Amino acid sequence: MLKPFTLPALLASLALLSGLPVPAAHAQQAVMVSRDVAEPWIMQLKPRALPGRAGRAASRVQRGYVVRPSAPQRRVALPRARTVQPGRVQQRRIALPAPVQRTSIPASWPLANQTIDPRFLPQIVDYRGSQKPGTIEIDTAGRFLYHVLPGGKAKRYGVGVGKPGFEWSGTHKVSQKREWPDWRPPAEMIAREKKKGRNLPSYMAGGPSNPLGARALYLGSTLYRIHGTNAPWTIGQNVSSGCIRMRNEDVQDLYAQVGVGTKVVVR
Repeated sequence: MLKPFTLPALLASLALLSGLPVPAAHAQQAVMVSRDVAEPWIMQLKPRALPGRAGRAASRVQRGYVVRPSAPQRRVALPRARTVQPGRVQQRRIALPAPVQRTSIPASWPLANQTIDPRFLPQIVDYRGSQKPGTIEIDTAGRFLYHVLPGGKAKRYGVGVGKPGFEWSGTHKVSQKREWPDWRPPAEMIAREKKKGRNLPSYMAGGPSNPLGARALYLGSTLYRIHGTNAPWTIGQNVSSGCIRMRNEDVQDLYAQVGVGTKVVVR
């Protein structure tokens, strides 16, 4: 056990341990104290080395805490700025969509945003005709196309038919089927339309702007077809040069149900 001591004696002992001069009045009064008691006081009297200052390179323990070298900083390479010479303008090429091929619309046609009479939309109806199931029958006066079904039924579509002077009737068979068909107007049609001030191309590739639309059913060896259109607002009218015109979605539906050799009756 340590013997008791006074405050002056304690201060003198701390001064000795810290290396400070001891007052003469207390020089003979120094006593031995426990290191556990003196250590906290000595730590307050001596300056501490702060982490990260001189001596970073080596780790060391200093009076109750560890000073470790800080991690080396990593330099990040920044992208070099592009320099543009004065007076020069950098151009960037942008791919533009190809122009859409359009056809002129006669002034006599209704506006493109006019809705179709609901009567000319596809629907299943009773069939009282004499044709067998699978036959296509076209009523040019009523401007309807009937695809005859079993059980006295038929699917009826609205169509556009020949304008005055281009009406016809007869019986044929589907000789060809084409998806997005090309259009080659006959020479007499080109000459006829030219007199009206409308110039027709001699050839137009198949596509959305083609007057034959999405599908075509060719009738025998004639120039007539059942085909789609790029002018659906003309359905239910006498507007063609003899062909039977349908909406694109309707001709696609019919195209999927009939094959080459199907009988077509136009009356």
